[in-house]
Amino acid sequence: MRLIALLTAGSLLAATISPDQQWWLQALGPEAGQATGGESVVVAVIDTGIDTTHPDLASVVIGGADFSSVGTPDGRTPVGDSSFHGTMVASLIAGQGLVTGGVIGVAPAAKLLSVSVGLGVPGSDTDAQIAAAVTWAVDAGADIINLSLSRNAQTWPASWDAAFLHAFENDVVIVAASGNELTGNALPGAPATVPGVISVTGVDQDFVSQPVAGASGYEVSISAPGKNMFGSYPGDEIAGWSGSSAAAPIVTGVIALMMQKDPEATANDIIFRLISTARDMGQQGFDADYGFGLIDASLALESSLTSSTNPLGSLEYWVSLYRASSFDEASAVDLVSPESPEPLRPQSALADPPESLDVQAPWYINPLLYFLLSLVALSFWFALRYKRKAD
Repeated sequence: MRLIALLTAGSLLAATISPDQQWWLQALGPEAGQATGGESVVVAVIDTGIDTTHPDLASVVIGGADFSSVGTPDGRTPVGDSSFHGTMVASLIAGQGLVTGGVIGVAPAAKLLSVSVGLGVPGSDTDAQIAAAVTWAVDAGADIINLSLSRNAQTWPASWDAAFLHAFENDVVIVAASGNELTGNALPGAPATVPGVISVTGVDQDFVSQPVAGASGYEVSISAPGKNMFGSYPGDEIAGWSGSSAAAPIVTGVIALMMQKDPEATANDIIFRLISTARDMGQQGFDADYGFGLIDASLALESSLTSSTNPLGSLEYWVSLYRASSFDEASAVDLVSPESPEPLRPQSALADPPESLDVQAPWYINPLLYFLLSLVALSFWFALRYKRKAD
């Protein structure tokens, strides 16, 4: 059985919430949460399935599929022991709270594909299911794929190579949660570690990086709100949660806004704009806690930068270097469920919405640097092989 960990912690349920309680929308800027935001953009939510009977999500799912073998064919029946998860993720992307009084998505006009996999389903080969789900989502017309889930390992099975390459070759952006401490991991897990994937970690209202699995250098790309959040919960409810599972759909929503504004932008352009306009946090420049920095939706939408390559690395190049070696097969691991719910601070204790801040664009990846590092890595590998043969 393969490990896929859900990255969330829930809290007490509520019936409705006010826009003021959804602090992350105000932190992102005036473009977030607008009724027409994300129009004509299709997002695949590969998760536990989306409850489309929830008022916040009743009109946004246009298709889906089930790969768990226990859900319904359209992917709209939540599955597994954390069946609420996909619904909460979906609401932060395209929730209809402007109409219902519930959760307001970052891009309410975006359309969703509900793709259910067997997270928390005993005996599920979730590695194979995710590979098939990613491939299906690309072929079904997804512009963005959101993966708020993680293996409890940095490696991934070979079956993911072809699926993720299929997405990149078809100009699809993949966003993944970096992971949480609840997985028992000190480092982000796959798919956040796959080259070319946007790995997202979470911050609170004070923009303090949260211990959501820690970080390991290049493996975290960007930071986004992920603490004291709300999400739509199956059964027409609303629940509080925290974690990188909540931060990833925030980034996905902003990307939907970017695609709506510039439909001609490539996936590489979008990624380059996103990380180049992030607000530098923590140590100067790129760092392990924040990646390239805190997402700045306004600056990302204004950017017209372009890139001929994926600034977060080439999976194809990685495969050519490493897949034939010890990465050929990822280790089997068990499934992990979320921790018990954690209480939210009362509304009166929530931080005031942040004021506009000057943004210092961080340095970005230099392709020449990574080319040189790749040569060093390759030389080291050949040296080890030579030494083993000599011994």
